[in-house]
Amino acid sequence: MKPFFFFKILLISFSFFFIKSCLAAKLEIVTTTSDLKNLVEIIGKDRVIVTSLVPPNLDAEEYQPRTQDLVKLKKAKLVFRVGADYDLWFDSLVRRSENSLIQKGLVSNVDCSTNIALLDVRGIQVSGAGGHSHGSGNPHYWLDPLNAEVITKTILLALISVDPAGERIYENSRNLFIEELKGKLISWEQKIKPLQGQPIFAYHNNWAYFARRFRLNIAGYLEPRPGIPPSAANINRLIAFGKSKQVKIVIRKASEPAKSVDFLAEKIGARVAILEGSVGSNDKVNNYFQLFDYNITELVNSYR
Repeated sequence: MKPFFFFKILLISFSFFFIKSCLAAKLEIVTTTSDLKNLVEIIGKDRVIVTSLVPPNLDAEEYQPRTQDLVKLKKAKLVFRVGADYDLWFDSLVRRSENSLIQKGLVSNVDCSTNIALLDVRGIQVSGAGGHSHGSGNPHYWLDPLNAEVITKTILLALISVDPAGERIYENSRNLFIEELKGKLISWEQKIKPLQGQPIFAYHNNWAYFARRFRLNIAGYLEPRPGIPPSAANINRLIAFGKSKQVKIVIRKASEPAKSVDFLAEKIGARVAILEGSVGSNDKVNNYFQLFDYNITELVNSYR
């Protein structure tokens, strides 16, 4: 019995250290947003452990970094950001982390807006007037599902650069994702077809990429500039336009103020479509595909 007992203890100890070493081998990654987190997890599979910094119901433009974010970055081997001035605070946070592996300019510090054809590039900054600059371009590019091809290619190359042993896994994961994405696009485009060309209002200018992909007509925004609260003059202008063009839908995210949106919708006889801008923002949007499933369903139901 004693030799058997000794062997059993040895086997348990070996299993414990084997599992621990496997967990330790996982690539620790930090992303600024939940959308990037989900896409990295899709490509990285069980070779990665991913943490996002910005809660899914907040815009990274408005995020105030916390002390625990520094702790997450100190352990990271790879970081991904949205870029396009959406998460400007990230550079300072990375410097403060003093993690030499992820500093700006290294291959392990990845700007996912690279190779994205950005919309609304003006090259100007809002100064002293509040709001979001959007000077480098509209940063909500992940809301065009076809941009996920570019984003996941950037993620793929970054993962391979720091973990070449996982290349085949990463490539297979991305190929499967792209294949499923193409099928989803056909379904989404067919479902949203009745809304194409119809004038729609939105609270904030975060739907430009979504509208371009699905040929929607965002005819006006409640915010006179991104991040500037709606003014009475702008709402009155939208009321006049909405009545003349028979606007039937006003879009807002669940995290955006309801009062002015509801007022405008009532005045023009439109319905409010409450959409989500990020993965994880509600319990029906747990991955990138569900984000579009949910938003397109909400839009179509609001139009009926």
